[in-house]
Amino acid sequence: MSVDTISNFLTIIRNGISASKAAVSAPYSKMKAEMAGILKNEGFIRDFEVIEKPDAVKKELKVHLKYHAGESVIHEIKRISKSGRRKYKGANKIDPIIGGLGLSIVSTSQGIMSHLQAKKLGIGGEVICAVW
Repeated sequence: MSVDTISNFLTIIRNGISASKAAVSAPYSKMKAEMAGILKNEGFIRDFEVIEKPDAVKKELKVHLKYHAGESVIHEIKRISKSGRRKYKGANKIDPIIGGLGLSIVSTSQGIMSHLQAKKLGIGGEVICAVW
């Protein structure tokens, strides 16, 4: 049985929000760092950083969560494309999340990007997750 590291990353963020933590840490991967970059650019998290500890072999990704008036900016973050069932959408078939308030993160042939950027470039791909 394989481990879905992206689902684990999203669960770490969800658990951190439910516990009102300022920051959460997850094992580093390039894909998770790119997803965190999109979340930062779209205003869903404050910041993120890659931590390299001198005594540890593996890197860590620290995500600083964002709150407004004591409430989390992220209301829901869920995995769309799962390891058992992948979801692919064309550029014009990606639906807006909550009337355009949220976003989808899409893995395309040109890298990981928000669904807005994918529509602008006219390319589709695998819908990884939805955030609002």
